[in-house]
Amino acid sequence: MSPTVATATGEERAEKPGRGAPRPVRGLLLGAVLLICAAALSLAVGTRQIPLDQVWAALFDPSGTETDAIVQDLRLPRTLIGAAVGAALGLGGALMQTLTRNPLADPGLLGVNAGASAAVVTAIGVLGITSFTGYLWFALAGAALAATAVNALGGGRWATPVRLALAGTAVNAALFGYVNGLSLWHLSTLDEMRFWSVGTLAKREASLLLTVAPLLVTGALLAFALARPLGALALGEDQARALGTRVRRVRVLSVVAVTLLCGGATAVCGPIGFIGLMIPHAARAFCGPDPRWMFPFCALYAPVLMLVSDVIGRVVMPPSEIEVGTVTAFLGGLLFIHLVRQRKVAQL
Repeated sequence: MSPTVATATGEERAEKPGRGAPRPVRGLLLGAVLLICAAALSLAVGTRQIPLDQVWAALFDPSGTETDAIVQDLRLPRTLIGAAVGAALGLGGALMQTLTRNPLADPGLLGVNAGASAAVVTAIGVLGITSFTGYLWFALAGAALAATAVNALGGGRWATPVRLALAGTAVNAALFGYVNGLSLWHLSTLDEMRFWSVGTLAKREASLLLTVAPLLVTGALLAFALARPLGALALGEDQARALGTRVRRVRVLSVVAVTLLCGGATAVCGPIGFIGLMIPHAARAFCGPDPRWMFPFCALYAPVLMLVSDVIGRVVMPPSEIEVGTVTAFLGGLLFIHLVRQRKVAQL
């Protein structure tokens, strides 16, 4: 066999007759199937178990029964919001990891979620704003300011993964300390702030998703549009400029996209951590680091993790439930410990 044949790329091998679809395509198809299964599980499983045939009937042939009300008024909005928020957090995490070339980058670790939380709690506790549309813009502003602060403390253009992680940890600690202190100071609004800040999909109405959808869609479209230049930027700034990439413009637009995605998601459900850390690492096993493939993977697999985590929280301690933010934090903490123990990450 000639060296040329022996060193054929994976794409060339996948395109040969009889090989089937390329591996990334198979991974995307698998993600779509898993997302459908996770959505069905979210609609069927809860305090009251509902068979899938009854779920189908409640969605497409309702007859006004109690089961129809549970599916349409409670579980369907929860499932849609969970899928949208999961996709936003997963895509935001992938975008942040690609931009910083930091495998530990995550909207939670780098302060984006904490900034949004602090701003929303300020709006609720200090200004008396309790409506979603009222504190949405506070969440976006807080996310942007926190991301800017972490990047500056981490060294700006010369930031390293360790410095960014340390800066994010410091900013997170300070902001969440502020959130806790403000919650104790304003006891009249403690319950509302505590319910929001834990990160949950419970009692979220579909109107919230309609309000934040333009922000999430804009952020997602911007992220996908930046996939190619971010791939060039991953080669280094000098190489990216040689390929015609406007580095500063790409960085600014990437921060805007992360702010829209993670700020909007946090405004809806509160801070939900580690989704943006776990999913990009899993996606690389299928598609490698190319953002043009990794971003679609994260947009599909992150909602799966979000919905499955929400279902786990519903059934693990019946009749009570554990908020989805607590479940994802537990799972993400285990992954984070695994990552920092790896030699390559520890030496960055």
